[in-house]
Amino acid sequence: MKSLTRQTIRERTEEQERLTLSEYACKAADSLGRDLEEEKCPIRTDFQRDRDRILHCKSYRRLMHKTQVFLCPVGDHYRTRLTHTMEVSQIARTIARALRLNEDLTEAIALGHDLGHTPFGHAGERKLDSINPEGYRHYIQSVRVVEKLEKNGEGLNLTKETRNGILCHTEGEPASTLEGRVVRFADKIAYINHDIEDAIMAGVLNEEDIPISSRELLGGRKTQRITTLVESIIEASADKPDIIMPEDIASEFRRLSQFMFEAVYTNPVAKAQEGKAEELVGRLYEYYLTRPDKLPEDMRRIYEQEGAHRAACDYISSMSDRFAVNCYEQLFVPTFWTE
Repeated sequence: MKSLTRQTIRERTEEQERLTLSEYACKAADSLGRDLEEEKCPIRTDFQRDRDRILHCKSYRRLMHKTQVFLCPVGDHYRTRLTHTMEVSQIARTIARALRLNEDLTEAIALGHDLGHTPFGHAGERKLDSINPEGYRHYIQSVRVVEKLEKNGEGLNLTKETRNGILCHTEGEPASTLEGRVVRFADKIAYINHDIEDAIMAGVLNEEDIPISSRELLGGRKTQRITTLVESIIEASADKPDIIMPEDIASEFRRLSQFMFEAVYTNPVAKAQEGKAEELVGRLYEYYLTRPDKLPEDMRRIYEQEGAHRAACDYISSMSDRFAVNCYEQLFVPTFWTE
C-alpha cells in the first residue's frame, strides 16, 4: 500500500505539469475524464495512457497499408496514412513543446486523428459518403473507432479531451483544448508538404511548379516551408489563449493548398485509379449490405445492434487497401481451375 506521503510517478508528473506548463495548457490532473471511470495508473497520466492505447490498437497498425495520396504506389518511399500520422505527431509535438502545452495530449490526438480513414484515402471516403444514408466523415469515424469498434466493441475508453481533439482535427468547431488546435494546424502542414514531396517523386510536379510567392515567403524546400510555418505559429501563439497563424503566412499557405488541389489532388495522372477504387468500395458495400451473414463476428454484432448500413460501413472503412483488393478478388474475380 502506498505511503500517505509518498507520491506515485504519475502524481509527480502531474505536479510537474502544474509547475512548468503554460496557463493555457490542458493538465492531465484537470482532465474531464473517461466515460467509464478507471483506477489511475501509478506511472502514466491519463493522456499518456490514451497515447499508448492508440499506439497499440489494431486500427493504428492498419494505417500502414492505407493510401495517403497515391493509390498502391510501387516504391518504398511514398507516404502512407501511418507515416503521415507520424509526421503530424512530430510537428504537433514541436509546436506544443515550444508553447509549453501538454505534449502527451497533443501526441495522443495526433496518433488517433486518422484512425477512421477508409482504404484508398479520400476516394474511399467520398464513395462511402455517397452511399451510406448517414454520410461518412473520417474524423467522425475516428471517434467511433476509439469509442465503439476497437477491442471487440469495448472501445479504448479515452479521455474526453483526446476524443474532442480527434473529432475537431480537420473542420468545423475548433477543439476545446489548445493541444487539439495544434494538431489541426500540424495535420495541414504535414500533408501539404509531404504531398508536394511525393508528387515530385512521382513526376507529377517539379519544384519550379510551386508558386513563386510560396517559395519566396515559405521556402523552396520542404524543410524550409515546415520550419517557416511552425515558427510562425509559435511566435503568433506564444502566451495567448488560442493557436494562431499570422495572416500573411496563412494567406500564402492557403494559396499553396489551392495549388496542390489543382495540380495534384485533382490531377488525372495522380488520380487515375480512383474511379476503380470507388467502384471497388461500392461493390463491397452492396455485397455486405445484402449479405450481413458474411461479415466477421464483431461486425455482425454491429449489424444486429445498428443495422446493415452501419455494419457494412464500419467493416469496409476499417480495411487496408490490400485487404479490400483481396476481398474484392475473392468475391468477384473468378479463379482458375487447377487439377
